[in-house]
Amino acid sequence: MDIIDLHCDVLEKLTRLEEADFQNDGRLHANLNHLKAGKVKVQVFAIFVHPSVPQKEKFLEAARQIEAFHTKVLSKTEMVHITDWRQLDELKEGEIGAVLSLEGCDCIGDDLEKLQLLINAGVKIVGLTWNDENTVAYGTSELPSKGIKPFGHKVIQLLNKHDIILDVAHLNEQGFYEVLPLAKHIIASHCNARSLCNHPRNLTDGQIKALVQYGGRIHVVFYPPFVEQDKESTTINNLLQHIQYLTTLVGVESIGFGSDFDGMDPLSIEKLSNASEYPNLINALLKSYSTDEVLMMASKGFKDFVMEVGKA
Repeated sequence: MDIIDLHCDVLEKLTRLEEADFQNDGRLHANLNHLKAGKVKVQVFAIFVHPSVPQKEKFLEAARQIEAFHTKVLSKTEMVHITDWRQLDELKEGEIGAVLSLEGCDCIGDDLEKLQLLINAGVKIVGLTWNDENTVAYGTSELPSKGIKPFGHKVIQLLNKHDIILDVAHLNEQGFYEVLPLAKHIIASHCNARSLCNHPRNLTDGQIKALVQYGGRIHVVFYPPFVEQDKESTTINNLLQHIQYLTTLVGVESIGFGSDFDGMDPLSIEKLSNASEYPNLINALLKSYSTDEVLMMASKGFKDFVMEVGKA
């Protein structure tokens, strides 16, 4: 069964690890061989600039990751750069779609032209923040009562103009609710249910329902502390509890996967430690859901969602 995964941090590793090879480097959870073995048909590659990078160097680091995307990921013949969502229906047997996303707008500072350059480079999904405050908004490590900044409204307008999907995964609570009526297209790329695991990176029932009411989706994340509180390792069964809770809350059509592979070293879910082990999750889901329902979560729900992007 084909998988669409909304989040991995391979690009940050490719620019940081010495002589990293996207095809088969065992240090990469979502390397090419793992993606192929796990039947991942589309992988979203996040541009994540670590907060330790000085502000004046952040945009250059984002550019370095885009360069790695082209020279180390797209150079593999199986990978196809998705710059138009309609390409998802055009992928051939053996091809894997590769999508760029931006995990937080820290790298643009207060310069909309830098965001425009990233959009021109093919970024299709943008998160306003990582966990901290920037010129746009406040992340989940900040007070939940703080909202979107004035510059953030300009950012959202630019995203809407280009039909870019806004990702709320790292926004604080007030910012989350403020963007819902403002964003043309919205998603939570890698979050779980806070009712089951009380972590600020997870979403409350109210947030999840509101997200879906505004046409959005939630993609579950495999990071153990977001699955089971304060745990460095967990099981597929515990992840299934989040999926079952969410499908009851908002339906299978609103659920997907956003693994966070390569962004959670050395933590992992047992038997779901890299992209090659996706079949273990699919087989577990098939014990509780029909094939059509699992397909909806694995890929069809997101494909249906993005085929409407640009029509609104």
